Amino acid sequence: MTTEAVGGPRRSDATKAAILEAARERFAADGYERATIRAIARDAGIDPSMVMRYYGNKEGLFAAASEFDLRLPGLGALPGKHAGAVLVSHFLDRWEQDEVLTALLRAAVTNPVAAERARSIFRDQLGPIAAGMSPDPADAPRRAALVASQILGMALARYVLCLPPAVDMEREEVVRWLAPTVQRYLTAENP
Repeated sequence: MTTEAVGGPRRSDATKAAILEAARERFAADGYERATIRAIARDAGIDPSMVMRYYGNKEGLFAAASEFDLRLPGLGALPGKHAGAVLVSHFLDRWEQDEVLTALLRAAVTNPVAAERARSIFRDQLGPIAAGMSPDPADAPRRAALVASQILGMALARYVLCLPPAVDMEREEVVRWLAPTVQRYLTAENP
């Protein structure tokens, strides 16, 4: 009996993990458009046909590699008036620690698969927070979109376009500017 038969990791699982790790690094470094299946396979130490076997094409690989949990903080125990600051701080942490998120944003601007991945991440992970904080849960999708506009707008300015005023702002200053707007989007009465 092999270790695979008694619950050990399968070789295909290790290969898939190596491909995904290489893809995340390559997409973060080169962006979606410039990353190639050949380069990703080379980074993973495998033949390019294996990438195609497991993920079908570059879009399928990107979708798998950009699937992640935003690890949004639980806001239920916080006073509601601090939610905006907590979310902005959290997203700044994520953008600064996860280059894949930046690669996803870059790719989402021009690639429909990446755009759908970004939409699903924000819908499925930010939507429930908006629903839990909104005075009218029916407004939650609109409120989540407004929050995303602030978060993604700053991420685009600060981490993708590297606009000097956005890059030069201290982290605490970004939080002070964005938090009240995010807070309003989440909790204010519908205007």
